[in-house]
Amino acid sequence: MPHRSSWTYFNDRVSRYLFVSCAVLVSLIILCIIWFVGAQGLSTFRQISVREFFTSSQWNPDYGQYGALTFIVGSLGTTVLAILLGGPLGLAGAVFLAEIAPPWVRAFMRPATDLFAGIPSVVYGYVGLTVVVGAIRNSTSSSTGYGVLAAGIVLAIMILPTVISLSEDALRSLPGTYKEASLALGATRWQTIRRVLIPAASPGILTAIILAMARAIGETMAVQMVIGNSPRFPSSLVSPTSTLTSDIVMEMGNTPFGSIWNNALFMMSFILLIIALILIILVRTAVRKGAVR
Repeated sequence: MPHRSSWTYFNDRVSRYLFVSCAVLVSLIILCIIWFVGAQGLSTFRQISVREFFTSSQWNPDYGQYGALTFIVGSLGTTVLAILLGGPLGLAGAVFLAEIAPPWVRAFMRPATDLFAGIPSVVYGYVGLTVVVGAIRNSTSSSTGYGVLAAGIVLAIMILPTVISLSEDALRSLPGTYKEASLALGATRWQTIRRVLIPAASPGILTAIILAMARAIGETMAVQMVIGNSPRFPSSLVSPTSTLTSDIVMEMGNTPFGSIWNNALFMMSFILLIIALILIILVRTAVRKGAVR
């Protein structure tokens, strides 16, 4: 028995040191990525001003113009539009699966939703290129159909599985006494959902929305295929433009490392990294508030 206890104690210590070492290694890798991308990106401001980079929409590296406002606005515009379109639809789908759908429908739809999330982004982009872009071109004054609207619609479809899955989990994790008490007081089914269940599950729903935003703002391939990839400030929802991710993937391979052009692209990557970190902090805050409630 003493020998067995000593061996168990040894295994516990080895496992502890192994897990701590893995956690430290992961933290170092993340810090190195942030340091490398940030150092390269901030080198941009040795040759151009911060004001020009963030407030100018003129992007023409051949003439020394490195204004990233067009790409920043394009990324934020497509993300906001995707949330406005996909957020309510995803929440409605989650409410349907959690509170309205019969068990056999839920048993079929939930795996289908999870499978929906695994479709490659290039497939979404191709569908958007052949269906969404064509529909916009035929129904609006746009001559091409490319633009923020097409990208927003495609992204809205892509974030639906995230919103539906996480929001449904938040709704189904609520105690059954919430619904029972509301119905016992005379509230209708819809009043119970709208005034009791959704507010009670709001931290989980907010987490789903924030993670969907992170998915939308970081998407590259699908957006690149439908937004038009033009470094012009968007004058309307149906005018071709570009985003941070699409411009980076198009130009990074053609720039010499260490050049001002290359550093400007690294700065755009650093902006995306900072946005992702902010969204992660918001998710943790929402989860913490949900735990307190």
